[in-house]
Amino acid sequence: MEDICFLVQGSAEEPYKVTFKKNGSNILAYCTCPAGMHGQHCKHRFRILDGRDDGIVSDNKDEVMIVKSWLRGTDVEAALHEVVEKERVLEKVKQDLSAAKKKLARTMKE
Repeated sequence: MEDICFLVQGSAEEPYKVTFKKNGSNILAYCTCPAGMHGQHCKHRFRILDGRDDGIVSDNKDEVMIVKSWLRGTDVEAALHEVVEKERVLEKVKQDLSAAKKKLARTMKE
């Protein structure tokens, strides 16, 4: 089993510890932030899985791409793609809603 740990500066004074473990084709990810500790959506883990190193304060930023390479063909990759797609859909719906509200406001003025 391979492990890679990062220290990520979040909103707390002390950086969070974000750990990825690769065991065959399975990837596990843990974060010491409150959301991560409760098994909820944790932006620190997701950023690293997305290949982003912003917020990392440990000296191993180069290992982000190693973790990202572990994704290929895993259930984590499929689930991450689903989240990204849903976020795109949500953004489009927000834009459409904003346009509809503006149209409603214009209609009430005329």
